Amino acid sequence: MRQRSVLALFTVLLAAAPAAQACGACGCTLNSDWASQGYSVQAGFRADLRFDYFNQDQLRSGTQSVDRAAFSFSNDQEIQQQTLNRNLTLTLDYTPNADWGVALIIPSYDRTHVTIAGGDTDPSFSQGKGLGDVRVLGRYQGFSEDHSFGVQFGLKLPTGGTRQTFNAGAEAGMPLDAGLQLGTGTLDLLLGCYAFGSLAPDWGCFGQVLFQKPLAEKNGFKPADGVNANFGVRYSGFASVTPHLQLNLRAEGRESGVNADLPNSGATLVYLSPGLTFNLSHAFQVYVFGQLPVAQRVNGLQLEPKWSASVGLHYTF
Repeated sequence: MRQRSVLALFTVLLAAAPAAQACGACGCTLNSDWASQGYSVQAGFRADLRFDYFNQDQLRSGTQSVDRAAFSFSNDQEIQQQTLNRNLTLTLDYTPNADWGVALIIPSYDRTHVTIAGGDTDPSFSQGKGLGDVRVLGRYQGFSEDHSFGVQFGLKLPTGGTRQTFNAGAEAGMPLDAGLQLGTGTLDLLLGCYAFGSLAPDWGCFGQVLFQKPLAEKNGFKPADGVNANFGVRYSGFASVTPHLQLNLRAEGRESGVNADLPNSGATLVYLSPGLTFNLSHAFQVYVFGQLPVAQRVNGLQLEPKWSASVGLHYTF
């Protein structure tokens, strides 16, 4: 009965996800939230440190890649060249009891961006490093005795910088696009749900959907409403290593505001993410994931990665 309930919930979540839209912040869509995956519902404190690497060097339009050589310069529109991301995320999770929990998610970005602005013949460069927008995410999973279903609620705080400028090239000193700043400048509402269970002995599964709603515009920019949906299975029959496979979906709408890049924002992206967790001890794990795009649809001209990689450390106190 529990397995059928979990699978039914997955079906509902999959049906709902494409109809919504997700945040437009650059970032890896991999799920490393161990609480929503059902790894543990016991009380305690946990820390997770994850490094994500992805190089957005593929110019795309619609569902196709675009050859940059087809454009001549100067051009009426901006032709982005590359956005290289090396991001670090610290998650501090506290579970006072089996029903309640709260997570503090602190991102740090190292982002290099190269573009040729409309009307320019030479590229412009920016280098952004620093704190991103912090998230505080609470959860409640006391709906059943096995705590296999939960809801999430919280806020994304406007802690990331929003005044970065190009530091070299034709646009040196000019403001960087609002969608590429370290933060969006907005306070966002977060609402979600998740479920986990067993498909068979030693086989676990989970599903999670998290909606994000910016509550106001800042500096003439408002990111899109949206949703991230994650589904995964894992095999726990080995003592020292756990194989995983995730399907990650991000659907995002168009930005709004006078400083938004309306024509070149909004996308639906689907990734397949195989990975391994190495169980170094009962309390300490190391995980490694790769992420490959299986479906991409973007509005206008946008950069997307051909692949991404994540490495993380997880410790239970």
